[in-house]
Amino acid sequence: MFPATFKLCAGISYRHTRNMTGLRKSAVVAISHELNRLAGPGPSNWISHVRRRSSLLSSRIEEEQGYSEEEASYVKQGEDALQKAISILSEQDGWTTETVAANGDRVLSKVLPDIGKVFRLEVVLDQHPDSLYGELVGNMEQMGEWNPNVKQVKILQRIGQDTMITHEVSAETPGRVVGPRDFVSVRCAKRRGSTCFLAGMSTQHPNMPEQRGVIRAENGPTCIIMKPSAGDPNRTKFTWLLSIDLKGWIPKTIINKVLSQTQVDFANHLRQRMAHHGSTETAHHGSTEMAH
Repeated sequence: MFPATFKLCAGISYRHTRNMTGLRKSAVVAISHELNRLAGPGPSNWISHVRRRSSLLSSRIEEEQGYSEEEASYVKQGEDALQKAISILSEQDGWTTETVAANGDRVLSKVLPDIGKVFRLEVVLDQHPDSLYGELVGNMEQMGEWNPNVKQVKILQRIGQDTMITHEVSAETPGRVVGPRDFVSVRCAKRRGSTCFLAGMSTQHPNMPEQRGVIRAENGPTCIIMKPSAGDPNRTKFTWLLSIDLKGWIPKTIINKVLSQTQVDFANHLRQRMAHHGSTETAHHGSTEMAH
């Protein structure tokens, strides 16, 4: 779905970079610096700020990519989410352990002044980053088939090779502690060598107004980073930054428990999905050889 190799700021080449305004160029340099490092009070206030700013700073993207004003604004929002998420994950200090599973999966958390509490999942998966990227991006709309915490993911709009707008509906938690929520998100997918970045944040889209009977939650910045494991390049170091405002009257202690458990569950469901794919491919390969 996003086959292009990573170029700074949604495919902008160095030739274009030389012609950028100082502000735009600074943003590109910042993103490039953080990607290179990683490759070798609720979020609502931050989200609103990014939306306003993206509308003001999207004219350069319009000019260079031929996008409409609305499309350029979405691209800018995705870039901002990626830059912010990478900045958060690059800071190693101040993280508190929320949970550690028996298999070594762990969730950390941190409170940020402009966003609130964010969660960080760190796991190692047996698949190569390319396989995981293909599943999470290329098969995004199939997520509801293997992740019981998700009812549906629908792609509302694609913009270029790196950006899309999605609508997601989450399932209620066991015991109806947290009811169904839906999200409208802008997603930004980029690659830097063998490392994959999938970032996003809440946005608004004319084709998906708020739905009756479902609380519209907000997320962002969020980001999944997949890079080859240092010990085995065919395995993946998988990091997921999660920042979310579920809305409604839910005690923070419950929210913290639900979100950290959701991340642990996601890793387990993803493992099962990829293991099933692997066994299916093996069986198909074997039957093909017998046919010959």
